[in-house]
Amino acid sequence: MTPDRRQALALLFAALAAAACTHTDKGTPPMTDIPTGQPGQFDFLQGEWKITHRRLPSPGAQWDTFEGEASCWTILSGAGSVEELRIPARDFSGMGLRLLDQDKKVWNDLWVNAKSGVLLGPGTSGGFASGAGIFDAAETVDGKTFIYRGVWDEITPTSCRWRQMASDDGGATWTENWLMHWTRVAALPVRQPVSG
Repeated sequence: MTPDRRQALALLFAALAAAACTHTDKGTPPMTDIPTGQPGQFDFLQGEWKITHRRLPSPGAQWDTFEGEASCWTILSGAGSVEELRIPARDFSGMGLRLLDQDKKVWNDLWVNAKSGVLLGPGTSGGFASGAGIFDAAETVDGKTFIYRGVWDEITPTSCRWRQMASDDGGATWTENWLMHWTRVAALPVRQPVSG
């Protein structure tokens, strides 16, 4: 785990203890049976987006709200999705890469920060069920297991939402620390595979 991620997670779990400052979601257990992934499940992201971010920067802090934008492309005949995220007000950009493991039929959601140019961690794995994409990763730190989750939901032709949350009690409760509300600015055509 990178020092930046470890620091961010330490702040997130300190926020778990500060329940008055956080939103919790009870009763959503960790994924044990990952839904079967299929090509095209990230096609909804294809296009240009404006994004309103709400992020909890540290325990006890107020939610920080800021704007961003993204360009997303479906690749590999729907077995991949690339997202270029830009947050000019924070001098930040990065790339989300989602790839379908064709053998396991599981999606992997990965991240690269533009400042480092390095793929961060193993990412999260998951799939889509009942209109939501749920992606989990677990990590044990000092003998305690934490589950990290990213959720794509509220998916429509013109909008969607992504939420980041964590649990330190096996998924009995979740604490959100980042919400992104996406609004489509322009659609881009999905590339068709080249035959031959």
